[in-house]
Amino acid sequence: METFELLFEQKSNVAYKALQELQKESEETDKVYAYMDRLGDMLDHENSYVRTRGLTLIAYNAKWDMDYKIDEIIDKYLKHITDVKPITARQCIKLLPIMARDKPELKNDICMALHKANITFYDDSMRLLVYKDIQNALKEIDKL
Repeated sequence: METFELLFEQKSNVAYKALQELQKESEETDKVYAYMDRLGDMLDHENSYVRTRGLTLIAYNAKWDMDYKIDEIIDKYLKHITDVKPITARQCIKLLPIMARDKPELKNDICMALHKANITFYDDSMRLLVYKDIQNALKEIDKL
């Protein structure tokens, strides 16, 4: 899939457009799920934007995860609750209710990771935002 390779594009507008297309595709079909191993690798990428794209597409493909590939990488995924880049952490946290909805067997792991997250290393302004995101995610997950 040509669009998948654009996720690694240096031009952020090109990569973002590819992300939007693949996200929409993931809502409708399991075509992007074929790239789950590569998406998992994106979580270790040095570029935080690439990590965020991986986090997003993994969450949007949770409903197609019949091979339990997400279960295998969930610990690596949850580490991004406290990603070095607070923007990536915030995106990860906001995606967790989708993951909990589509992978209910991971709900306890997700909630535990949210409760345990040590966000004290973020600057004061970001810490409050990340804290609020965690509280909102827990509330959403609780409703499931």
